[in-house]
Amino acid sequence: MKRSDFLKIGAMAALSPLAVKAVNGNRAISIDKVLMSRLIQANDDQATLLLQSLKKNKLQFSRMIAYNIATLAAAYCAKGSTYYHQKAVVEKLDILVKFLAAAQSEDGTVNAGNLESPPDTAFLIEILGPAAAIMRNDNSNDLQQVQHELKQVMLKAGEGLVTGGVHTPNHRWVISAALAQINHLYPNRKYLDRINDWLGEGVFSDADGHYPERSGIYSGVENAALITIARLTDQPWLYKPVRKNLAMYYYYIEANGDLVRNDSRRQDQYEFAARPATLLYLSYRYMAIHDGDKNFSAIAQMIEATESFDKDILSRSLFNFMDEVILQQQLPAASPLPDRYERLFSTSHLLRIKDNDTSVTLFGGVDWPLIIASGRSNSPDFFAYRKGKAILKYMRLSSGFFSMGYFYSDGVEKEGNSYILKKKLEVPYYQPLPEAKRKADGDYALSPSIDGRFWNKMDFSDRPVSNVKTLETIIRFTENKGRVQLEFDVKGMKDIPLTIELCFKEGGKLSGVTAADANGNSFLEQGTGEYRNGNDFIKFGPGAVSHKQVTNLEGERYSTHFGTLRTSGDHVYITGTTPFKHKLVFS
Repeated sequence: MKRSDFLKIGAMAALSPLAVKAVNGNRAISIDKVLMSRLIQANDDQATLLLQSLKKNKLQFSRMIAYNIATLAAAYCAKGSTYYHQKAVVEKLDILVKFLAAAQSEDGTVNAGNLESPPDTAFLIEILGPAAAIMRNDNSNDLQQVQHELKQVMLKAGEGLVTGGVHTPNHRWVISAALAQINHLYPNRKYLDRINDWLGEGVFSDADGHYPERSGIYSGVENAALITIARLTDQPWLYKPVRKNLAMYYYYIEANGDLVRNDSRRQDQYEFAARPATLLYLSYRYMAIHDGDKNFSAIAQMIEATESFDKDILSRSLFNFMDEVILQQQLPAASPLPDRYERLFSTSHLLRIKDNDTSVTLFGGVDWPLIIASGRSNSPDFFAYRKGKAILKYMRLSSGFFSMGYFYSDGVEKEGNSYILKKKLEVPYYQPLPEAKRKADGDYALSPSIDGRFWNKMDFSDRPVSNVKTLETIIRFTENKGRVQLEFDVKGMKDIPLTIELCFKEGGKLSGVTAADANGNSFLEQGTGEYRNGNDFIKFGPGAVSHKQVTNLEGERYSTHFGTLRTSGDHVYITGTTPFKHKLVFS
């Protein structure tokens, strides 16, 4: 189908959310009138707030400036909107666009977290591009001045984007998508040349479908950017990695829309930066309609039913639907989603199992050597278990072995019907340097210890070692129809304190446990505990306790800089000492 045909269809839907069908050749195309009506109403609600609150002298620069422009542009241009062709909207648009122009640096970039940042400027253009496009399609006389001002902002930004650099893998595609939008509005060969420069590096997607960041947040960013480049520069080969990533990410979506993030290499591997599956919704919807994909259609409908959909999509996406009108079509007939699956992603050592309303995550794929840095996978959350609203957010295991902290597995291995996590730690003491390696002034290179715990000017790699102490941890995971058994076997140095940490989602009720303090900590000392949320519950146990050390579990990597990985939630601890054998059952 030609883009010009879709523009006609989109114009019909924008004129009235009750327009149901348009005709392309011999094929009738249905517009999702219910969704369009909800989008317009939600956008009007946001526009009302903006019209009441926007003051010229009280603006603060952030990416929300672009969203506010797009929201008001959609309200002005959508015929079903309360604010259709209202001059009061144009007045606010003029304030926002002038403020945005004043925030641009000389090279066209903006300061948004990073300073004079081409990537952050591109993130703005990804929002402003659709806003400019729908204003141009409307072409009201009242919009002419705002359109001219916004054009100058985008052209100036384009100068920064055709020469500016990046920090991370996804930035290449975000900048390229922004340039594609500028080129779509104001064609210039230099934009396409720069896009092809970046694309010439290749779009990486591993065997499972991960992009380099292995992150739900950045999968959302990259899928959206690649779709934009594909459709605006006629490069359909870019849909291939998008399809692969979306097919994989189905298995990362929990029933309530949460995204599994254990194997992420970016900030969302930790709870404070978690984002729901709504960030993938527009990509699922676009590809479902573009390809006629029944599975993607089912996943899009699943996301529509989540609690975050109204806030994340309805209230801030009308401009996307008006710009890329394929989104306005009805989704294809959906295939039923499976009641059960078991899927091991070998590239990140993540296991996902679903059995009706029970879902299980097992993770053993941190990046070795373990380095705490952005771009590295280092989550200690190796197990999670859900039954409806009853949610065990994570399990961790910590030892008092030379302050090595949490257990991190060296991959996931399948043995029969079970999966194995394991790691052997070896902590040495260091002997004098060989004479040939000694320096009279003692000025040796600052280097890491062999076990990776700390650094010092000791030239550790050239030193003989002795008195090597070991701690070997093996965890055997077995699942049967949603019931999970974890068998712990920790051996090596004797009398090492161990702490199993369970963190349940806040808001539920625990029973069978003993409160430890007023900080949400409890011990499962024996028998079986239960966590209940509404009508859903998880039974877990048996418990054990040999000590009550539940602080400083992170290890020296974090404690040396007073860091903590503790999250919100109800924490339950099971403790023991080596040699340690214990079975835990979740059902």
